[in-house]
Amino acid sequence: MGESKFVAWLKRNFSSTSSHDKKIKQVLDLEHRLSNIRDVDILLESILTAARALANADAGSIYVYNEKTNIISIRHGQNDTLQRKLAPGEKLPYTFFSFPATPKSISGYVALSKKSLNISDVYNMNEFEDAEERIPRPYSFNSATDQATGYHTKSMLTIPLVVNGEEVLGVLQVINAQDERGKVIPFDSESELYITQFASYASQALSNAQYSNRMVMKMTTMANLKDPKETGAHVERVAAFSLEIYDRYASNKKIPVEIREKFRDMLKIAARCHDFGKVGIRDKILKKDGPLTDEERAIMQGHTCLGAQLFSPPATDLEQMALDVTLHHHERWDGGDRGYPGAIDFMEVEPEIPIKKGPSLKGEEIPLAARIVSLADVYDALRHSRSYKQEWTFERTMDIVLQERGKQFDPDVVDAFVQVSERIEAINRAIS
Repeated sequence: MGESKFVAWLKRNFSSTSSHDKKIKQVLDLEHRLSNIRDVDILLESILTAARALANADAGSIYVYNEKTNIISIRHGQNDTLQRKLAPGEKLPYTFFSFPATPKSISGYVALSKKSLNISDVYNMNEFEDAEERIPRPYSFNSATDQATGYHTKSMLTIPLVVNGEEVLGVLQVINAQDERGKVIPFDSESELYITQFASYASQALSNAQYSNRMVMKMTTMANLKDPKETGAHVERVAAFSLEIYDRYASNKKIPVEIREKFRDMLKIAARCHDFGKVGIRDKILKKDGPLTDEERAIMQGHTCLGAQLFSPPATDLEQMALDVTLHHHERWDGGDRGYPGAIDFMEVEPEIPIKKGPSLKGEEIPLAARIVSLADVYDALRHSRSYKQEWTFERTMDIVLQERGKQFDPDVVDAFVQVSERIEAINRAIS
């Protein structure tokens, strides 16, 4: 692979010094990591982390923008000062909200104008956008987050994520640049150039990831049309829950960072695929209000095998994980009879034919990704109403999860789930 346009730009515009050469190496490492990320949400998080590292920024946020609806949504916020106050493995509270993009907010102004803003002190901004032309500044800083957390935002660099010079995909915002001693300083012109060029590269990577994700979502939509219980929101919640559970599980197990990053990216996509096989189950069974007969239940259980067939033979690690998740997310940790499909030749299963379950899988015979998605899927099913049941309360659902620790669910996965249950419930409220 030849050098990227970003690295070529750095070499053209900056003389070779030890600090500059170090920056180019940092950029090469970042580009390599970003190019291997397939999931849009994880890519957004990684773009924000990378931009903060390039600018030595204490905090930041990244937004996505929908030009058709003119809605801007915050997807990730990071803050080292607030993070240091938490126990190891804990995360800052989950924050997700959307609002109409208007020039009155800093992120809205940047999305609509496609112009960057470099503000040295958000609490002491010039009242004019253009001092010479005496054009009033339309935007202002919303201090609500500072007031809620006790944090003090000062310098802020906000840049549009634009692809092909036209479509605005989102907004990247880095906050409180720091010098070598940790003192907050304005973002200098060199940092602004770095981040602006990096944002251009990141926008293209984001556009590519969005295209890949659309392929997954088309399959999800097909499953939704077949099964009214499998809404797009359900699929996104299960994927988001799975990621939160894995992050805490990996922290508890002290899994190396490089392994975590690859696994979590694949898990987010594989979790969305967990019920793809329902496309092969006839509507009479999927949409039945009453209890299934034994034969209907055996046909329904075949959706695990039909989904796995879509990824067989697996050509990549991602396809292998998607196969594992689709095939095994209904197994039981204790190997109980209600788990399925067990050790079975899934390629022999046909649509509308009852399956004959194989010998039960148990414990770590069940792939980790499937054990995680299993819990995420059950939690979401219990917390939301179905044609045959009402929504369960958070407390009642947690009781069931704890009762099934070591039975239906991996005890270590349950422990991780309990530790992040507040974040999971916040996600549950946000994705509806």
